[in-house]
Amino acid sequence: MWQSLPEFGTVVLYAILAAAGYTLAVSLAAGLGRPRLLQAARHGAYGTIALIGLGVLTLMYGFVSGDYRLRYVSENSDRTMSTAYQLVALWGGQDGSWLWWIFLTGLFSAICIAWMGRRYQQLQPYVLATLMSVIAFETVLLIFAVAPFGTNIGGAPTEGLGLNYQLRTWYMIIHPPSLYVGFTSAAVPFGFCMAALVTGRLDAEWINATRRWMVFSWLFLSIGNILGMMWAYEELGWGGDWAWDPVENAACLPWWTASAYVHSTMIQERRGMFKIWNVFLIVATFWLTIFATFLTRSGMISSVHSFAKSSIGPYFLFFLGLLAATSIALVVWRIPMLKSENSLESPLSRETAFVLNNWSLLACCTFIAVATCWPLFSEKFLNYKSAVGPTFYNFWLPIPFIVVFALMCIAPLLGWRKTSPELFRKSFFWPTLAMVAGIALHFAIAKPLRMWPFVHVTNLYPLPEPQIAAGMSGFSLLSAKVIHYVGAAIAWTNGKLPLVVTALASFKLAVVVQEFARGTAARQRAAKQKNETEILPLSVLQLVWKSRRRYGGYIVHLGMVLVFVHFTGRAWATDVEASVEKGQTLKIDEAYSVRYVDTHMRNDPEKRSVISDVEVYERGKLKTVLHPAQNIYKSRRGETSTEIDRFVTARDDLYIAQGSVDPKTKIATFHIYVNPFAALLVFAGLIMIVGAVISMFPDVQEQEVTAFSYVRAMAGVATTIIFFLSLVFWPKVQHRPMQPIDAAWLEDAPVSALEQ
Repeated sequence: MWQSLPEFGTVVLYAILAAAGYTLAVSLAAGLGRPRLLQAARHGAYGTIALIGLGVLTLMYGFVSGDYRLRYVSENSDRTMSTAYQLVALWGGQDGSWLWWIFLTGLFSAICIAWMGRRYQQLQPYVLATLMSVIAFETVLLIFAVAPFGTNIGGAPTEGLGLNYQLRTWYMIIHPPSLYVGFTSAAVPFGFCMAALVTGRLDAEWINATRRWMVFSWLFLSIGNILGMMWAYEELGWGGDWAWDPVENAACLPWWTASAYVHSTMIQERRGMFKIWNVFLIVATFWLTIFATFLTRSGMISSVHSFAKSSIGPYFLFFLGLLAATSIALVVWRIPMLKSENSLESPLSRETAFVLNNWSLLACCTFIAVATCWPLFSEKFLNYKSAVGPTFYNFWLPIPFIVVFALMCIAPLLGWRKTSPELFRKSFFWPTLAMVAGIALHFAIAKPLRMWPFVHVTNLYPLPEPQIAAGMSGFSLLSAKVIHYVGAAIAWTNGKLPLVVTALASFKLAVVVQEFARGTAARQRAAKQKNETEILPLSVLQLVWKSRRRYGGYIVHLGMVLVFVHFTGRAWATDVEASVEKGQTLKIDEAYSVRYVDTHMRNDPEKRSVISDVEVYERGKLKTVLHPAQNIYKSRRGETSTEIDRFVTARDDLYIAQGSVDPKTKIATFHIYVNPFAALLVFAGLIMIVGAVISMFPDVQEQEVTAFSYVRAMAGVATTIIFFLSLVFWPKVQHRPMQPIDAAWLEDAPVSALEQ
């Protein structure tokens, strides 16, 4: 048995389950009156995590060694793949990605155990018990429903099927792990929450323990979703980065509740309020990570990203029900201890703004979740099939998004408890002036306003035709008219939202500048009173260093401003699809035109590529030559992929996707987009990372700032910047020299190989 990799891997999985069960039992015993067992529980957790690591290494060895006895290895690799992609194939499918998921859960459990050390002695047993119960569930699913070490019934094939070619990209290396880190790290705050409810230690202790963990989870959820958007933008060839695909929606659901928590936790720490709300948000965030995983892995939703239909659905439903029932029971039990110590004193206060912000975030999350699941519900219970597409989301969600944006702009200017008229005037004067200037600039340089990003719809809900209206009841006709006029009002409002975004972005930028300016000025005044001199850059650094959480949050908000501007740029996007002959010039808009030069082929051991050469002109001047292409892969006959090419400027992104190419006349069809502000997404992600990293450092109160502390902080921020830039700008395509091939292939190629 020990010489058989499949059997050895299966034994390791059972050993993980046994170790997790042992650690769970010992942890509960330590919490129920035998504290000496806590150390044994910690050691048991480390042993469980080591076994998970052994399981991952075993499956990796199966990929690297080409052990095609393993069904998962043969379905996701072949001998032509590089070692890097052999390892990446670990999370390329259902089985291995779930093992990787468990590994990350175990890794964060180990980090949490080491981080707790001798602190949180009363909470530790139940934190460990919660984490081990999660790992135990995941391992049960791995053994009985997924089986990464399952073998091929007919024996080992001579060659594997290989990894899907759309997954053979740099983003496959960085996007899934980033998103998985955000999902799995949310288990740690959930563990602390359960421990606090069980022990009754519901003071600020557990909130202080979970805040940085939740910020960390929020950070990687943000990184994972941004990288996914960039991957979709470059790989799928449809000219956008968010299509409201069900898997995209599922991935973003925990982000909304995590965002709400990192704001509302400040109110509990400062005013002793919203205790039950914060418990709900932590539980909801973890619950949504499991729910999102259930949607994408059960095969119940149709998506280009989802896994194949499998039998894991009932396991997830059971676990989701168990999580909900346990959490509700504990909250009901502890309701007397979760009462707020204070109440809202004024509608014009920071607390009120945070409450409204939380409800807006939760409303967006709920709307997306319900709309994503609606096709499942309608087919199961209403017996008809339905689809909810991008037009629906883009029609209904912009206004709630703008409400969230507006509250993000206003909240920092309001005082705690209540805002005096003098503070209100002082805080709002310069941001309001900046907003007026932004509106004037918008009218001066913006093109005519269009619909909010992606679609141009004036009325999704028309009035019924006269012959249909004649047969409707009075109530039905009235309802149809109400829906029509409400829809028309929303459409009219959506058409004005680019202007609103410009106004709010100007307002928020002024708010951030004002807060930094006031803090810096206060530091310099304090230095003068001490007869000291402090240069401006040093004052800014000390300001951020001594209030990292506050000013790190402001930096994150700057990133969010860029995200809103990025999406609003789609309101002025240009979209042209046309068939052109060799040498023909196509005008895109008043700034850009393109000239189709020719189509040629490139051959390598992996694929044949049909490549077009397209010259890009900006205001009549040649800027570059782009090479959009289509690949026809040899090892998977008939499988194709689209390779787009882009011309990026500070403002615009000219994006070309090649459609069909006539093999005889070489008439080519191109889909060309000009997307304003597309590049802002990269900078938005970078700024949010820097702000989140700063805010995760512990706050200090007027302690001496040494040169070493500066060096350490700057090294951390610089490392983060370099890491993110390496993820984004790492070469993703290796261009091989063209090899001679029979030119007649272009004429003989099947139409399906050249057309999408």
